[in-house]
Amino acid sequence: MIATLKGKVAEKTLDLVVVECGGIGYGVYVPFEDFGALEESGEAKLYIYEHIRENAHDLFGFRDPQSKALFELLLSVNGVGPRMALSILSIATLSHVRQAIAAGDVKFITQAVGVGKRVAERVVVDLKDKVGLPADESATDFLAAPANPNDEALQGLVALGFSVQDAATALKKVDTKLPPEDRIKAALKS
Repeated sequence: MIATLKGKVAEKTLDLVVVECGGIGYGVYVPFEDFGALEESGEAKLYIYEHIRENAHDLFGFRDPQSKALFELLLSVNGVGPRMALSILSIATLSHVRQAIAAGDVKFITQAVGVGKRVAERVVVDLKDKVGLPADESATDFLAAPANPNDEALQGLVALGFSVQDAATALKKVDTKLPPEDRIKAALKS
């Protein structure tokens, strides 16, 4: 197992850096932030994650162990592979990505290449309490119970052209004890 690589950055290509150690050049995928910080012909020490498959042996490198730890946490999420985890880490700095996960910012996470809404939601649900920051209480609001299809106010808003999700969101802040007409009016005002 390769734990770290320390050597000269021989070259940088579009999606990886080549680190030369003892006459051998290792192609290492790195997050965008690390890619920018590594200088060609400069010295580098990278913490390595090896991903071995039947037809490939990929190395993923990180300048600090915290980045590697978050990368490994991302890999623990169902549906997230090494390339997708690297893509998530590449959308911003490590601290911004951690904050987005803790805050439940699904839209921010979906900016990563290949990451859809469902995967971003899974990342938030699985990792919001594991990123080392206090999780926002509203981080998983998107998991709220589905709307009651028998709710007359909900049916009224849907008839007016709202999607079920938008209608349910609008009605969430309205007192359920009000008559349906008043609930619809209050939802439309908000």
